[in-house]
Amino acid sequence: MRMNRVMSRSRVLMVLVLILALGVSFFLGEYALNSGKWVHSAGSPHIYNADNIGCGQIADRDGNLLLDLTGTRTYSNSALLRMSTLHWVGDRQGNISAPALSHYAKQIAGFDPFSGLYAYGGVGGQVQLTLSAQLQMAALEAMGDYKGTLAIMNYKTGELLCAVTTPTYDPDDVPDIAGDTSGAYKGVYLNRFTQSTYTPGSIFKIVTMIAALECIEDIETQEFTCTGELAYGVDKVTCERVHGKQNIRDAFKNSCNCAFAKVSEQIGGKRLARYAQQLGVLDPLEFDGIKTAAGNIDSADRAEVLVAWSAIGQHKDLVNPASFLSLVSAVANGGIGQRMHLVDSIQTGLTTTYEAKPASSDRLMSTQTAQTLQELMRNNVENYYGDENFAGFAVCAKSGTAEVGGDLKPNAMFTGFLTDEEYPLAFIVTIENGGYGRLTCVPVLEKVLLACRDAL
Repeated sequence: MRMNRVMSRSRVLMVLVLILALGVSFFLGEYALNSGKWVHSAGSPHIYNADNIGCGQIADRDGNLLLDLTGTRTYSNSALLRMSTLHWVGDRQGNISAPALSHYAKQIAGFDPFSGLYAYGGVGGQVQLTLSAQLQMAALEAMGDYKGTLAIMNYKTGELLCAVTTPTYDPDDVPDIAGDTSGAYKGVYLNRFTQSTYTPGSIFKIVTMIAALECIEDIETQEFTCTGELAYGVDKVTCERVHGKQNIRDAFKNSCNCAFAKVSEQIGGKRLARYAQQLGVLDPLEFDGIKTAAGNIDSADRAEVLVAWSAIGQHKDLVNPASFLSLVSAVANGGIGQRMHLVDSIQTGLTTTYEAKPASSDRLMSTQTAQTLQELMRNNVENYYGDENFAGFAVCAKSGTAEVGGDLKPNAMFTGFLTDEEYPLAFIVTIENGGYGRLTCVPVLEKVLLACRDAL
């Protein structure tokens, strides 16, 4: 009897030991798999201060401090630099988000399941961005009182070197935005480079030209006659002036709406929309946890006059500056783009927890198409915009003047790239209600290109 009781108790004890072992094993498995997620979850007191990441330091490509995330967040000593980088590092109140910093919270804090958080005590990682502080400040000064965005990227590596949004403000001297009645701060919380879309105007003729070069066999030998307007029944497409007889090269240089309307008839609305999709100007662009605004075109199954206006960059066309810059970079790079990135590396203690690796995107167009378009955009500068206006660089470019309706002045657009091997740079300038793209954007861009010689 006594032996039976001992055996029974032994069995119970073994069951309890087995349950304990299974429980410990389950915990260790969960810890190994999910401890990093637990520590880095939103609101974790180890690495967050209210809604902001509370550890780490953010620097530009040259090591200039942009933001110390510990405590109450300490920004650069330069007010101009604080203002020019605000839409990338965010503000204290959370009105302007910094999705790239949130995306890399795990790498900034660092975590080792054996030794714990690298960032324990609020030290955190050292984040190096691809942005140049010098270019950011030069771009902000060049934009002046204009609203819009100016961005430059390296089309060989995908590094985003400069991307300024205006209006902006000093996070260390926050104005009364809610009480402002002048309109000076309208849309100030938006990162216009990633979150906005614009009617593109004639820069969209880059998309139409790519479609024409690949779909219309004799496009380079065709002749177009512009009388200042092209009738479509009771509707019409108009040009600012009469361009007379011209080939496609001159029509692109003159930004002739009538010629591109005739080109659109040969392409067709469905194929134009398909090319816009293929070239990446419709879907959101994603990089470093950032998702840009989607573009739009409404040309499929539409009347010829509406297809014509879409091919010209009007009607319901919308483009995001980041996505369009990516397209222009692909033109510069022989038809293959480089994936855009903002975060270069993250160093936590002695460990590199993240390092960007340049990566090519899909081929967007044939090498021949890219080369021909490069020549056409170079011709625009040599014979219309003027080489003397681009700080001594050889530039390929296209301007746009986008009508936005009502009594508002058109949006001014300008995009292109440099052909200099030392400066493989693509750019886009968008100035809201700025008027003519060439007249408004080129002087702004030239100031930033001058700064590129010193900064890069």
